[in-house]
Amino acid sequence: MKTLKTCLLVFVITVILTGLIYPAFITIIAQTVFRDKAQGSIIRNSGEVVGSYLIAQKFDKDKYFWPRPSAVGYNPMPSGGSNLSATSKILQETVKKREKMLLSSNRTKKGTQIPSDLLYASGSGLDPHISPASALFQADRVAKARRIEKAKLIELINKATEQRDFLIFGEPRVNVLKLNLLLDSMGKKE
Repeated sequence: MKTLKTCLLVFVITVILTGLIYPAFITIIAQTVFRDKAQGSIIRNSGEVVGSYLIAQKFDKDKYFWPRPSAVGYNPMPSGGSNLSATSKILQETVKKREKMLLSSNRTKKGTQIPSDLLYASGSGLDPHISPASALFQADRVAKARRIEKAKLIELINKATEQRDFLIFGEPRVNVLKLNLLLDSMGKKE
């Protein structure tokens, strides 16, 4: 009986510590120190939620920069890659379709100029960033659709390019949603 009481006491203490106190402590830290991230990095435009800096969204109009392809249709619930190997016929056909679509909408470009992050989906299927090369690849199409100078667009891409974290981690990248919001706000000023 004594062993059962000890086990129950340990169980109750463990539940209180790990099920109540620890989660409350972490939530308080997250809400005070990392409030924006803890709230999902939500972006609002005139009070209306337009997305999150952390999750890719589908943009398919010529006047916007397009994100990386998504194997899950930009749905955050089942996020994940396609799990197709490099030798997969399905992957090869999918990449050829993407290449054809990209070349038809960016007529001044050649297939060898397409950055790989515009052809292959990210591991999560929700990567909100593209490489600066991918943004520059799309610049002609966006400039033509928006009727703006390509030089202004390149300036905007450079402004939206995020550098490596702590100067050593990751690669330079462009958040597609931020870039498209900058594009829309630029149109309002003109």
